[in-house]
Amino acid sequence: MKKLMLLVLMGVTLSACANTQKVPQVAQKLNEIAPYPNAKVGATRYVIHLPSLKDEANAKVEILVGKDMNVDCNAHNLGGVIKEKELKGWGYSYYEVEEVKGTLSTMMACPESANKNQFVTVRHNLGLLNYNSQLPLVFYVPNDVTVKYRIWQPDSKVLQATAE
Repeated sequence: MKKLMLLVLMGVTLSACANTQKVPQVAQKLNEIAPYPNAKVGATRYVIHLPSLKDEANAKVEILVGKDMNVDCNAHNLGGVIKEKELKGWGYSYYEVEEVKGTLSTMMACPESANKNQFVTVRHNLGLLNYNSQLPLVFYVPNDVTVKYRIWQPDSKVLQATAE
C-alpha cells in the first residue's frame, strides 16, 4: 500500500513538473542595468541583449555596423571608426561611431544590370567580442546607420591539422 501511494505521489509530481510552462527570458531595460547616456541629436542608440547559452566562454559576437545601399558587383565598405568607451563609475563598455564616411570599393568593371541592394559595413578593429548574456552591448551610431550582429560558436567537430 505504501509503495502504491509513493508511486502515485511520484506520478503526480512528475506530471506537474512536465506541464509547467517555460518562462521566456525577459531582457531588462537598459536604464535598469546602468545609467547609459541617451543618444545625442542625430544619433541612435542600439542595444543588443544576448540570450544565455550553456557555454558562453566559447561563443563570440561579431558586430556589423553599416547601411543598406544599392551597389554594383564590386566589394564595398564604408569608412569610419568605432570607439570603445567606458561608462564612468560602472566599468561597463559601450561603443560609439562618430562618423561614417564614403564608400570604399574595388574598381572592377561590372555589367550594366549588376546593381543590387546590400548591407554595406564599416570596417572596424573591434574583432569578435566576448559573449556575455549578463550585460548588453550598447552602440551609438548616426541615424542613417544600423547595427546588426552574428553569434559565433565552435562546431563540436574538432579537425586534425596535417604536418607538412
